[in-house]
Amino acid sequence: MNASAKYFDPDTLARIQPLGLRARSLVEGLIAGQHRSPLKGRSIEFAQHREYTPGDDTRQVDWKVYARSDKFYLKQFEDETNLQCTLLLDISQSMSFRGPHSPLSKLEYAQLVAASLGSLILAQQDAVGLGTFTNDMETWLVPSASPTRWDDIVHALDCPAKDGTARSNIPQALTLAASRVKRRGLIVLISDLLGDANQTLSALKLLNFQRHDVLVLHTLDRSEVDFQFDRATRFIGLEGLPSIAADPRLIGSAYRKAMQSFIHTLQSGAQQMGMEYHLLVTDESLAVALAHMLARRRKATI
Repeated sequence: MNASAKYFDPDTLARIQPLGLRARSLVEGLIAGQHRSPLKGRSIEFAQHREYTPGDDTRQVDWKVYARSDKFYLKQFEDETNLQCTLLLDISQSMSFRGPHSPLSKLEYAQLVAASLGSLILAQQDAVGLGTFTNDMETWLVPSASPTRWDDIVHALDCPAKDGTARSNIPQALTLAASRVKRRGLIVLISDLLGDANQTLSALKLLNFQRHDVLVLHTLDRSEVDFQFDRATRFIGLEGLPSIAADPRLIGSAYRKAMQSFIHTLQSGAQQMGMEYHLLVTDESLAVALAHMLARRRKATI
């Protein structure tokens, strides 16, 4: 692990109180290691070629055409305007869960992801918006490239849900987002995705049908993934669910099998639709997780 990744591990970030300061520090570390803009949309469509002229971006050169013709041609696209990104953050009660070995709750971790991505997008002079949701859309900021947009996002992220026990309704949130986002762009869903996986995938199909570039950031606590309990425990229900007393030694194997099946269903379903899926576990370094995600996107757009 390099020095910056170690510095921005969850334990360190948990000790820095203001969300904006934590996100800004994280982003500055990420940008320092980047040589060009790392988060670009992929929803534009190829239209035609044109001849290269001095000063053009060589990344747009079609090397296959060059190999055949020994001439430089650039790929042009139907929509070459700046990227518009909408961040969709689940702020339901289940996101407040923090396992016994995690320094940050799922929501705190997801807030940092959202604020960091928002800052990165604005740094590349693109537009970013935010929707926070439970069983309804709690906050909606339309995409903007204004210098004040990041402050707006941080303020919205710091605001709790109106109902502290609210349950998430991911399919409804995605349907609402689909109706509000008028222009094709990048949509980033940040959620634990707890619920019916097939219903979530069906709602994601709507965004896919509208030809958005969709990035799914599945955010879970380590104890949810690995079920790190070894003694009789009372599990407190969230979002109106009852508490349950159970012996993890009796149910652990079945739980882990069910969770892995749940994750696989979401991952394979998203990827079959051409969407990116990343599992984020809250005890992992945010610097490493975000850098890995950005590197994969960069490789996919080259």
